[in-house]
Amino acid sequence: MERITFHNMDTGYVVLRVSVRGKQEPVTMVGFISTVVAGEYIEAFGQWVNDRQHGLQFKASELKTTPPHTPEGMIKYLGSGLIKGIGPKYAKRIVEVFGERTLEIIDQSPTSLSEVRGIGPQRLEKIRRSWQEQRGVRDVMVFLQSYGIGTARAVRIYKTYGDQSIELIKSNPYRLTQDIWGIGFKIADDLAKRLGLPEDSPLRARAAIRYVLQMFQEDLGHICYPEEGVISKTQELTNIPLDILRQAIETGRQEDEFVRDSAPKCSRNIPDELAPTLLYTKPMFLAELGVARSIKRLLKGDHPLPHTDTQRAISWVEERMGVELAPAQREALKAAMTHKLLVITGGPGVGKTTIVRGILEVFAAKGLRIGLAAPTGRAAKRLSESTGREAKTIHRLLEVDPTQGGKFKRDREHPLDLDLLVIDEVSMVDVILMNQMLRAVPPWCSLVLVGDVDQLPSVGPGAVLADLIASGVVPLVRLTQVFRQAHQSYIIRAAHSILAGEVPEAAMAPPGDFFFIEANDPETILQRLITVVKERLPLRYGFDPCKAIQVLAPMNKSELGVRNINLQLQQALNPPEKGRAQVERFGWTFRVGDKVLQTHNNYQKEVFNGDIGKIVGIDDQESEVLVEFEGRNVLYDFGELDELMLAYCTTIHKSQGSEYPAVVIPLHTQHYLMLQRNLLYTGITRGKQIVIVIGSRKAFEMAIRNQERAMRFSLLRERLVAVESHESTERV
Repeated sequence: MERITFHNMDTGYVVLRVSVRGKQEPVTMVGFISTVVAGEYIEAFGQWVNDRQHGLQFKASELKTTPPHTPEGMIKYLGSGLIKGIGPKYAKRIVEVFGERTLEIIDQSPTSLSEVRGIGPQRLEKIRRSWQEQRGVRDVMVFLQSYGIGTARAVRIYKTYGDQSIELIKSNPYRLTQDIWGIGFKIADDLAKRLGLPEDSPLRARAAIRYVLQMFQEDLGHICYPEEGVISKTQELTNIPLDILRQAIETGRQEDEFVRDSAPKCSRNIPDELAPTLLYTKPMFLAELGVARSIKRLLKGDHPLPHTDTQRAISWVEERMGVELAPAQREALKAAMTHKLLVITGGPGVGKTTIVRGILEVFAAKGLRIGLAAPTGRAAKRLSESTGREAKTIHRLLEVDPTQGGKFKRDREHPLDLDLLVIDEVSMVDVILMNQMLRAVPPWCSLVLVGDVDQLPSVGPGAVLADLIASGVVPLVRLTQVFRQAHQSYIIRAAHSILAGEVPEAAMAPPGDFFFIEANDPETILQRLITVVKERLPLRYGFDPCKAIQVLAPMNKSELGVRNINLQLQQALNPPEKGRAQVERFGWTFRVGDKVLQTHNNYQKEVFNGDIGKIVGIDDQESEVLVEFEGRNVLYDFGELDELMLAYCTTIHKSQGSEYPAVVIPLHTQHYLMLQRNLLYTGITRGKQIVIVIGSRKAFEMAIRNQERAMRFSLLRERLVAVESHESTERV
């Protein structure tokens, strides 16, 4: 096996270039195998086919590999990045010393490697550990390969369960959905069927119900869901009999996995016909109940500010800041001095930042302790720049503990040492993070929540800011007046026009900052997008395409989806070049210089879902990729690269809380499922200096007209209104 042209680590599908006896040039082979390394020997059964696009190739119905036994094969094999600490250079040195005995030496007498020039104790230990892990992983893979589990997941399974992997999987394959990131119900279910578990197994029923609830949470943002709807969806997906599903729910409730609760009649959030019973996973239930109880707790007690003449304080703030506050801004400042808990909402250009600065001035003048935070690193950085004070991400504020699986050190028993906490971009905060944050706020502390309720709700479950406002329980100031200086911006005018359901005015030429470029077919839109990002914006404004320009797409799939746009922009902005390091993993090719996005929270590395970085190094010897996030370097093993994706383009959802010098948004009717007013509004308000929408006018107007918001099932609003009287049917 000479070269791996393509390998989907999830499905095992491979395209290989192999040297075959009797053929002068390497031939193309396609098939399925969980793990393959350049230099290995391949035994393949199948047939030759003449592919219309790719020509003659061998289509394998069965693939098996054996370790190489020639020096050339061993060098290629060991130098492939398979073993940490051995790259091409050391592979050649090792084989020169040990020849055909190389693999035997590494396996049975690794200390002998110290005879090789450059291999000291540290590198030797790294090689030994990596080889042992690979051997263990290979044993697990032999088992998993026949059941359709790919390489990346097999590695995670082995790292989690170790030598017990096979035993634990056989006893309950559905445990993988809870223990292994990246393995969902469908993969575990397929494995369970192949292992012979019956389709009406109670283990399967309970896992399926958990999967449906999590699907509703992750895909649709629901905190809970009507029980009958959960049962119906589960049966549709699995064909498990109704009586077994109902029994699985009861067993899950008894074992504290599921919670059933009731919505009050005539709830504004839940239709009457669905009111009787709602089903939660236990963590979601506790998070929702925790938010409601914490809000009620924080509304009580004395304000941390000593008695203050609010009118004199407002005049002092105006004089100190050199501004004249609008009536609504004065109201907000007064509310912050008289209410322990306050929500401030409004769109761009209405003076939210000015109010936050004014509040900070008052509390600082009284010598009180102040904290600032936001959900993302970019949002925290922007808050810090606008206030002149340190702002942290919520995770850093709560002191996330990577050794405890992401638990926070700050909680009710160890609260924050603050008298005032201001949280910005609250629309991004889901119910889980809001609960964790509120638990750490001490009872004497004032809390100011700032956000734009017209933006998209959080990526995670719930619509916390909207529910806080709708409950009427928390004091609220809504800022609506767009200030004259802000009104000069076409971006801000466009955002408010869109909220009003009107087609915004676009600038005809610079110095305007909002442009609409009409293009009606996907191919033209994509070509113009690449031209704008690669040439027009850099030439006209001096923007770095990787640092200053962000493409935001409404959805992931389709020709104008995130994945395809990323591939096209990578080819245009960071193409393969001789000498430029790259690595192919998990369906992506990563190169030095690529812009990448973290796809889920990794507490050990302290990088979080939505963080954007740049690849600054790829080390074939160590099988590592170095990524810079906001000036901090983070190392990834090659096997961890499924946590990253290219980020030249991201979804508008992923952009929440961020702000970019230039934003480019493709729009087409093929995005029709996502063409909504709040989505377009959120995308446009991410641009700081210039926003360009490229697409069809029909799609643009469709998005503006569509103001429907998908309802998110939740009882948070009801709990906030009556947390004392409306207790759960299940005591906690």
